[in-house]
Amino acid sequence: MEALFTVENFVTLALLTLLQAVLGLDNLLYISLESKRAPEAKQRRVRQIGIGGAIVLRIVLLFVLLKVIELFQDSLFAVHATGVFEGDFNLHSLIVLFGGVFIMYTAVREIMHMMRLEADDHMEKKPKSVAMITLSIILMNLVFSFDSILGAIALTDVFWVMATAIIIGGLVMIWLAGRVTEFLKKNRMYEVLGLFILLIVGIMLLSEGGHLAHMKLFGNDITPMSKTTFYFVIFVLVIVDIVQGRYQKKLNQHL
Repeated sequence: MEALFTVENFVTLALLTLLQAVLGLDNLLYISLESKRAPEAKQRRVRQIGIGGAIVLRIVLLFVLLKVIELFQDSLFAVHATGVFEGDFNLHSLIVLFGGVFIMYTAVREIMHMMRLEADDHMEKKPKSVAMITLSIILMNLVFSFDSILGAIALTDVFWVMATAIIIGGLVMIWLAGRVTEFLKKNRMYEVLGLFILLIVGIMLLSEGGHLAHMKLFGNDITPMSKTTFYFVIFVLVIVDIVQGRYQKKLNQHL
């Protein structure tokens, strides 16, 4: 038992905690935006229960993956419309694809809502069911967790190291989610930016799911969007948003 608590395991724990933080940024944005749909008095509790429940389920998922990881990789069904659409789907790819579609739907729905003429500052949206918001946070947290869990399995086979990293990452997420939500409340102009970043997250998940399913569209392989590309796109969006805001402010000063 003592051999488990080695310097190597603690170094791996530090690396996995960092991995959880890096891979959790897109998840954090989704949680912050989704929790805003709950009544204001219950938003903090929704985030805490949602992330807390997801931590428990992540550890359960980690245990399951360690035991039956082959089942997640085994083919469930295949589609072969040669030259048009091809794919060999397993449970892992289907979960990631579903997550991508759901997040893109959520982002587009909110963007369309903002574009409606009646959706101005004088009309409040009807709060969504607290139970539904909490459930969606837990489920999407699980979808986002696959990358970090599979990355953890690649680095170590020590269960306590992986589970501890998941718990630390979840606690940090609880601490940060409230601050991101408050920032978006005080800076409403960045909410649109956040929704478009969320849209890109959905596209990234779709590309990842398509790659896992060996999908081809019109003979072209679906390749996954790398995290480097994802963060570069976010950086460009943020810069464009800042420049646009300053340019608009200067235009208003000359009117």
